[in-house]
Amino acid sequence: MLTKIQETADYLKARMHTMPETAIILGTGLGSLTTEITQKYEIPYEEIPNFPVSTVEGHSGKLIVGKLGNTEVLAMQGRFHFYEGYSMKEVTFPIRVMRELGIKQLFVSNASGGMNPSFEIGDLMIITDHINLFPEHPLRGKNIEYGVRFPDMSEAYDRTLIQQAKEIALQKGFTVREGVYLGTQGPTFETPAEYRMFYRMGADAVGMSTVPEVIVARHCGIRVFGISVITDLGVEGKIVEVTHEEVQQAADAAQPRMTTIIRELINKE
Repeated sequence: MLTKIQETADYLKARMHTMPETAIILGTGLGSLTTEITQKYEIPYEEIPNFPVSTVEGHSGKLIVGKLGNTEVLAMQGRFHFYEGYSMKEVTFPIRVMRELGIKQLFVSNASGGMNPSFEIGDLMIITDHINLFPEHPLRGKNIEYGVRFPDMSEAYDRTLIQQAKEIALQKGFTVREGVYLGTQGPTFETPAEYRMFYRMGADAVGMSTVPEVIVARHCGIRVFGISVITDLGVEGKIVEVTHEEVQQAADAAQPRMTTIIRELINKE
């Protein structure tokens, strides 16, 4: 595993003109943030040794390197999901490669179903914590010495970045929510009974990604900021049939506000 990580990192170092310390993972319908990146160049996933290839509509499948504002960034346009048939080591492989590339902070975004009754479609939710319901843990197996065998997760999402993001939203004049994200394997959307159970467990939103990536990033010592776009509702009385296309449309509509937060937050550093 470590040999493959280092092989991939060496390939990318040879292709990259700069060595960013900030990375972004763009979720469903949120890939258009890359239009904000200047002086950029792209590396398709299929050209990268040992990299999986995204199979989901809305996930383009390429690394983009360039500048977001004044900051050098590495962006993943398209992520990998457990439900695609990948193992957790494959899903989180890019995070370990990021660590080898010198990434110090990671910004993750996703589309999720809102279960908090105060949420509406199109809301942005800053992730303050998560609940891991994936059936396989991404750190299962021999420990890679990027971190300790039993990593602490009391601050999975960086409190300073959360506070700064709230201040940015206030300054820009739009509302953001805060809440707990629950990660489940998918690919089905949740039943009404599952929505009720997850909300009673303490979750405000649910999705099929993010949690494994965050766990591995924290194991690697990378600080994390996470944000969800609420693209459908799992609130009793508001649940309707939803399609992946509708999720993408809702994510696209919220994208300008999400872009503003991430761009301003990255350039605060």
